[in-house]
Amino acid sequence: MAIIYSYPQGTPTLGDNVIGSQIDPITEENKTVQFTVGQIASFANSYSLGYTVYSASLVAATGAVPTATILQNTTGLTFTWTRTGPGVFVATVAGAPFATNKFWAISSAKVPQLTSIVRTSTNTARLDNVTSSTGAALNDLVEAYVEIRVYA
Repeated sequence: MAIIYSYPQGTPTLGDNVIGSQIDPITEENKTVQFTVGQIASFANSYSLGYTVYSASLVAATGAVPTATILQNTTGLTFTWTRTGPGVFVATVAGAPFATNKFWAISSAKVPQLTSIVRTSTNTARLDNVTSSTGAALNDLVEAYVEIRVYA
């Protein structure tokens, strides 16, 4: 048996092979086989957690519409951000993907901002931004982050 730490470390490429085990569908025994890094990555990307996700970093100057830098978007939806009032920012998408009990979201921002995000209809989510010490609405966003999950 080999001592694993005796092998040099490498940087994997999609075509590199990885040794693993696979259950034979006929005999139900474990078989030692090779997988490529690309095959493993493809499998991992196809595995469903039961939801799609939209994650973005938001910034907005005082009184301005937020600019979103998308970190990840597997929803297939286009999120349009608007400012509807002091400290109130709304994400709107086409259709009606935000069904009751199928929407989850979280937000955060740089102190002293305190954010919260809620589903307000089947196609909108509202991000509120207040100062953490007084609760007064803030008219800008500095290093704000949102993650919205849409469950199947």
